[in-house]
Amino acid sequence: MAAKIKKGDEVIVTKGRDKGKKGEVTRVLPAENKAIVQGVNVMQRHRRPTQMDPGGITPIEKPIAMSNIALVDPKTGEATRVGFKTQEDGTKVRVAKKSGEVIDG
Repeated sequence: MAAKIKKGDEVIVTKGRDKGKKGEVTRVLPAENKAIVQGVNVMQRHRRPTQMDPGGITPIEKPIAMSNIALVDPKTGEATRVGFKTQEDGTKVRVAKKSGEVIDG
């Protein structure tokens, strides 16, 4: 099955502590059905100092479930579902269900 959300897409969080936040997908983990979104689900990691790293508390972004994020509609800026459409030249493109706008292509 083709991916509905890909790296580089702008998404909005629909459930959980970060509900309503928007961010760009930096990595997709299809085996776990999760994605890492910039600025969302940020945790504090306490690191011990090493010769290369000063250590301290560093923020890291943890994966979020794909069911808890939705693609941002390019026309309206709201959350939308994703559909697929075959164009006249035979290429398959992603389409926003709300506005019918082509997402990539």
